[in-house]
Amino acid sequence: MTEQPNQTRMEERILFVDDDENVLEAYQRKFQHVLKVRTALGPHAGLRELQEKGPFAVVVADMNMPHMNGIEFLKEVQACAPDTVRMMLTGAADLNVVMNAVNDGNVFRFLKKPCPSKQMADALLAGIRQYRLIRTEKELLEGTLNGAVELIAEILSWVNPDAFGRTLHVRTIARHLATKLKVPDAWEIDIAALLSQIGCVAIPPDLMEKLTGDEPLDEDERQLLHNIPAIGQELLEHIPRLENVARIVLYQDKQYDGAGFPENDLSGKDIPLGARILKVALDLMKLRASGLNRAEAINEMQRRRGWYDPNVLHAAIGVDSDLDLFDASWRTVEMPFKELRKGLALASDIKTVDGRKLVVSGTVLTEALLVRLKRFAELERLAEPIEVKIHTKED
Repeated sequence: MTEQPNQTRMEERILFVDDDENVLEAYQRKFQHVLKVRTALGPHAGLRELQEKGPFAVVVADMNMPHMNGIEFLKEVQACAPDTVRMMLTGAADLNVVMNAVNDGNVFRFLKKPCPSKQMADALLAGIRQYRLIRTEKELLEGTLNGAVELIAEILSWVNPDAFGRTLHVRTIARHLATKLKVPDAWEIDIAALLSQIGCVAIPPDLMEKLTGDEPLDEDERQLLHNIPAIGQELLEHIPRLENVARIVLYQDKQYDGAGFPENDLSGKDIPLGARILKVALDLMKLRASGLNRAEAINEMQRRRGWYDPNVLHAAIGVDSDLDLFDASWRTVEMPFKELRKGLALASDIKTVDGRKLVVSGTVLTEALLVRLKRFAELERLAEPIEVKIHTKED
């Protein structure tokens, strides 16, 4: 960077953290023309900067800072911003310091003070390249996983529409909650929401019919339904990269106070955050589907002492009403099958003329689902017109 002062300014941002204001000003002067540089005076200010102004591609921290040394600080950075590349500056040449920095803070580069400008520039460029590689691989993997999971969810919804029909809407609520709560690795919650009912594939069809028809269940049947999350976990836990998703699915019915399934001692923040979010999203969806308006549903959830993570429930109060198919800003209209389009939500089930249910009310139509429905319609007539939800903004 120092050899090419006129090169285009890079978009990735760098954060320097030091307890010496003069050092921070020097970094700002040296690199501001080619990098988006921010500085923080001390480790606590650095963590605030990460939380409020992030993400950052690279964080460079001094080793010797008061209240929290560089190793401790970078360990905190790793926890709150795992994709950010971490580097350390120190005047000490102690091998133990270097080893601790690499092992505890997972440091990408270790630079000795005083660090020449070219050496620092080369290290920052290497850090940015590493950050780009991390992000590219992560986005590719997450995109591939999400695409495969969405396909699985759609196939499952076709096989068992009652169990899987509303998972896309639950996913939307869970995604909104994860965004409000600034959850890292929110893609895992996305997938868990879509596959939250995958355990239903092990439930006999006649039992699912009894359930949707509100018929009384015997004790064995109730226990089988009770174990749906555990069945889902067993199906998912051996799939690479879905171990955390499987755990979220397992604990989706677990109450914050420790009651509920699975019956163990786990409670509070020891329950996976994704499961706490999914619990709120699923229950909010069920209450709204039962006929309660938004305020009534939230009030009912607030009355259920100990059921929900208070922070997650508070975030649910502000869920955008545009995401809520039961909100008054949506109205029901009828249209022929050929006019259905991606993004519309069903106000009633799609059935064949002889009464076979294909897609359950509340399902948000996707391109793949429409293709499957079109092919099915070529073989068997669908009952028309079809009721969908239209937002008043579309009028």
